[in-house]
Amino acid sequence: MPQDPLSGGVQAAAVPTWIVVPCYNEEHRLDGQAFEDHLRDRPEVGFIFVNDGSRDATLTVLQALGERCPHHVQVIDQQPNQGKAEAVRTGMRRGLANGCSFVGYFDADLATPLDAIEDLLRVMRDERGIDIVMGARVAMLGRAIRRSSFRHYAGRAFATAASLALSLPVYDTQCGAKLFRANDVTRDLVARPFRSRWIFDVELLARYLVATGSPAGISELPLRQWTDKGDSRLRAIDALRAMGEIAQIGREYRTQSKQRRSSR
Repeated sequence: MPQDPLSGGVQAAAVPTWIVVPCYNEEHRLDGQAFEDHLRDRPEVGFIFVNDGSRDATLTVLQALGERCPHHVQVIDQQPNQGKAEAVRTGMRRGLANGCSFVGYFDADLATPLDAIEDLLRVMRDERGIDIVMGARVAMLGRAIRRSSFRHYAGRAFATAASLALSLPVYDTQCGAKLFRANDVTRDLVARPFRSRWIFDVELLARYLVATGSPAGISELPLRQWTDKGDSRLRAIDALRAMGEIAQIGREYRTQSKQRRSSR
């Protein structure tokens, strides 16, 4: 019987923070031991793995991890493949349904180490007015950001386009490490499917700006460590399509923002 993506685990409410990990063909790449070690050290955090129509034995690997950590690991088998955006959205809805305080998502390759979860949580705890904390890959002294020059400059061009589209001074929209406060605003952000399979992060920000009318609830946190795994699944055609989607998201954001202001 298919698993209901919104049904929680037996002790889900006892875990205040759920991190969604979208997975596609991760059988040989997923570091299950790293997740188990983190759960042992940080039992207040749980993981929701969304198998997004993998063609290998990813689901078997995830289910085995869930059996070893039944109260802190939930597995959703999303069939057929629907893309990272829908995998993240489905996982976040499950996390919110679990009755958590915070929900977020991390990439399965752990380019961002799991220790960064605590750094993101610290911002949430210290700044009550923050709804979204986004990891940012900023190469600076004291930070170990290992990223190819091509991906760095491509990322800067992409971030600049997103900044212009949303009139938002954001440094890094696409880092796969984000945390959200569990509230009505966040529930509304993931209530409906995203337009884009890849740049849904930009769409999330646009939805938040329309809903709140202000970027004051968004914070970027320079990561202490990030390692380019060198196996990005984003193709050149996807990158070109993404730039067009940014422009479309920007147009829709401006239209919706005007409608919101005029309805006051």
